[in-house]
Amino acid sequence: MRIYALAVYLFLYLPIAIIALFSFNAGRHASQFTGFSVQWYGRALSNPFVTEALQTSFIVALTSALIACVFGTMAALALQGMTGRVRMVADALIYVAVMVPGIVIGIATLIALVTLFGWVNPVLEGLNLPTLSMGYGSLIAAHALFSIALVIIILRARLSGMDRSLIEASADLYATPMATFRQITLPLIAPGILAGFLLSFTFSFDDFIIAFFVAGSETTLPIYVFSSIRRGVTPEINAIGTLVLAVSLGLLVVAQVILRRGTGGR
Repeated sequence: MRIYALAVYLFLYLPIAIIALFSFNAGRHASQFTGFSVQWYGRALSNPFVTEALQTSFIVALTSALIACVFGTMAALALQGMTGRVRMVADALIYVAVMVPGIVIGIATLIALVTLFGWVNPVLEGLNLPTLSMGYGSLIAAHALFSIALVIIILRARLSGMDRSLIEASADLYATPMATFRQITLPLIAPGILAGFLLSFTFSFDDFIIAFFVAGSETTLPIYVFSSIRRGVTPEINAIGTLVLAVSLGLLVVAQVILRRGTGGR
């Protein structure tokens, strides 16, 4: 069993390790290691197309993560008060949103946005207002809708383990619902909100499939990488992939630490 587990881990992580190793290649060929160098990291960060794509990915990920945290928190609190079949159906829909393949979400979002633009744009043109199109707005909306389900799942787990006697005591002391939320509920679920934000940011920053369908004229970093490797893999692409991997793993580790500390504090 140990040999089997080792083989599985090697199959999963050895290609990633090879990409990280060859990102320090001094040569121009991605498959021939001729020496150690960090020149490709400098070229990647000084490439204007890379920096523009990186800026687009950062703006979209940050905005969609913030939106997902706000609406996901409100939805999790509302679902916590539901019971019976209504709650069962709501939970099923949330988990389905996470389980649906990304390509299905991308195609469905594209069709929905095109249909919406077909209804709204003629009205905007009649009022001499700017029309809607694919771009930052469609990217943020698509990523936020997907990330809301992640935030809800994380906060539902956090809320289910929260001590309800504190909220009941606050009501017995004549605190208003808003005061109870601000002074008791919010501090208790804050680690879950922060972890949901970090995970939403990571998934949005790394997403390619959904962004490919709804990006329009905008180019995110995964889309740029995909377009570049069609002309051949270079050490610069390996450097970009290693940087994205390091940032993603760092955010995931921070989110996991926050969740564990929050559970331990409870």
